[in-house]
Amino acid sequence: MAGNERTIAWTGDALRIIDQTALPGRLEYLDLRDVGELVCAIQGLAVRGAPALGAAGAYGVALAMCQGARQGWDEHAVAAAVDQVRTARPTAVNLAAAVDRVVPLMAAGVAAVVAEADAIAAEDVAANRAMGARGADWLQTRLLTSTASSPSSSPAPAGVEPRRRLRLLTHCNAGALATTEWGTALGVVRELHSRGLVEVVYINETRPLLQGARLTAWELARAGIPHRVQVDGAAASTICRGLVDVAIIGADRIAANGDTANKIGSLGIALACADAGIPFVVAAPWTTIDLALRSGAEIPIEQRAEDEVLGWAGTRTSPEGSRGFNPAFDVTPARLVTALVTETAVFEVSAGRTPAVADSKAAAG
Repeated sequence: MAGNERTIAWTGDALRIIDQTALPGRLEYLDLRDVGELVCAIQGLAVRGAPALGAAGAYGVALAMCQGARQGWDEHAVAAAVDQVRTARPTAVNLAAAVDRVVPLMAAGVAAVVAEADAIAAEDVAANRAMGARGADWLQTRLLTSTASSPSSSPAPAGVEPRRRLRLLTHCNAGALATTEWGTALGVVRELHSRGLVEVVYINETRPLLQGARLTAWELARAGIPHRVQVDGAAASTICRGLVDVAIIGADRIAANGDTANKIGSLGIALACADAGIPFVVAAPWTTIDLALRSGAEIPIEQRAEDEVLGWAGTRTSPEGSRGFNPAFDVTPARLVTALVTETAVFEVSAGRTPAVADSKAAAG
């Protein structure tokens, strides 16, 4: 997948997704035909990533309606099935928001719900492309000298150092697999690569399920983008040794003040970036911003099964009697977020330009 293949689609009677638990060994698709299958796929991370979960949630409402028609459910049973989809995972705001967006169309029939879900997916693709370009422009302006020649221009004049390429670090997977197409943080990386501006991407393996080592590395390998996979514990050292120019991640929910929830381990990267004096950048669509939450303290943090950290591939690696602590996400305070890249603008959050401020200015006209 080079970044332009849909990771989620409606087939007419099923929701087709890439089974992300099979990667990188096999590229397999699942056709989900009932709500139980979809909820298991969401909770088991066969489909994951905030924007992808939004699309899955919207199509999931159509799935519940189709299943209800097949099995003779009444409206209360259908509503209960829709709520199962809506609450399958708590941290990413997109899942519940997308379900809520299509529910009012249920009275108009399955076709109307699917059409709105298609619109959500299309909006996500457009947003990803836009934020990729905006993020690349911001980084190019912020990190690369304005006097250097661009990759497509004539050679630099004598005495002017040619523009160098960037060394990036990312965490978890914020690529096409986490969206319907292209990617958020990896969308910025893809755009930089298309401009000839990527030297290397350091990929944190991302415990406990290795979404970085399995999924991000798979995407970058297929796109021909140079990368190195490292253990999560190496990230701070890699940054503070001066091997990284910028860290760029995605997000599952962003509060009005700019506090950002992302895969566990993101906060440590932000702290290291602050110490090293390099930008910590979040790329996420506006749909991931929850203006109803004043700060990250209000973001619900999903606690996953202890077995995910006490063992691997079905084999226990910790002693019997050991307990696991397995939060799926952490929250990075706004003061550590250098920039938030969305499809509409780049917000320099740590300098006080937060989503809430932008929204209030927009409301004021």
